[in-house]
Amino acid sequence: MDPLEKVSAGMTAEKLVTVTPEMTVGHVISGMPAVYGTPMMILHMEMAAGSAVQPFLPAGHVSVGMMVNIRHLAATPVGHTVRAIARVIAVEAKSVLFEIEAWDGGRKIGDGTHRRGVVDVAEFERRFDVTKPTAEMA
Repeated sequence: MDPLEKVSAGMTAEKLVTVTPEMTVGHVISGMPAVYGTPMMILHMEMAAGSAVQPFLPAGHVSVGMMVNIRHLAATPVGHTVRAIARVIAVEAKSVLFEIEAWDGGRKIGDGTHRRGVVDVAEFERRFDVTKPTAEMA
């Protein structure tokens, strides 16, 4: 079974967020400006990309981030609405490549590419199953 058989170039999704103080670089790093942080922009771009393909994946499968290549072009203050957009540009054997952008109104604040891999959640979790230590081991 090919989990990407229903995914194709051109699929898109958006994520709208209003910038809060907790999303700013100044919230995380003392002395920095209270503007939308690059890690938050990347998170919202990744969320848009995941939303673009999730409805087309088989039950029990999800997409996970593998690579980001992002430019953060402009600062966005608290209270502004950011629109992150993801568009599938290539579907490969086990991953999907997206073109991604972020906008503050009519101003582009970020762009780049993002790759997501598709995994079977149950199989993925089995690989990382850690046996809990017994009382003797503690």
